[in-house]
Amino acid sequence: MDFASSDSAPERSLAPLHSTAQHGLKIVVIGGFGVGKTTLVRSVSEIRPLDTEATMTDMSVGVDDAGAVPGKSSTTVAFDFGRITLDDEHVLYLFGAPGQQRFWFLWDRLFTGALGAIVLVDQRRISDSWYAIDRLEHQGTPFVVACNDFGDSHPPQQVRDALDLDPAVPLLMCDARSRESSKQVLIALVEHLYSAVPQGETIA
Repeated sequence: MDFASSDSAPERSLAPLHSTAQHGLKIVVIGGFGVGKTTLVRSVSEIRPLDTEATMTDMSVGVDDAGAVPGKSSTTVAFDFGRITLDDEHVLYLFGAPGQQRFWFLWDRLFTGALGAIVLVDQRRISDSWYAIDRLEHQGTPFVVACNDFGDSHPPQQVRDALDLDPAVPLLMCDARSRESSKQVLIALVEHLYSAVPQGETIA
């Protein structure tokens, strides 16, 4: 699985979609508030991502719990969007879902047509990811779990137990700020999707 290379933001913003691209593959990045979903989409997208970041104001006090992310000054209020060209015919579209509970009603709509999802987890707030996993399982959407590096880590089996993960669901550690690390999470998801496809069929 190859990714189109890109190093700078100006180059990314001008990256054209190949005229031969015929298959769009939709992936959703989901998780709790402030776990790094926007950061992951930004780090790996070949274009300058579309985001709906809005400055957090006093109106959010008592509505959005920012206690665990005191330095957070903006938040996604609809979704983030990025793109990765896999080859001449296949393009991966990334949708980052908002994490606040008041926007959870958007999640099921974002799942529509998605091949799979990445559940991003902050190990300091594992319970924030329970609802995301529950919704994906309810929708029947395949997913992987990626623990974003915030400095505090637990043994993988402990995380699995806390999330009550099915043994078949891949669990990875990642740094959402790193393009290479985020790319490895996407590769793991695509491999997970391929492993579930009956021989002779395709996921596109």
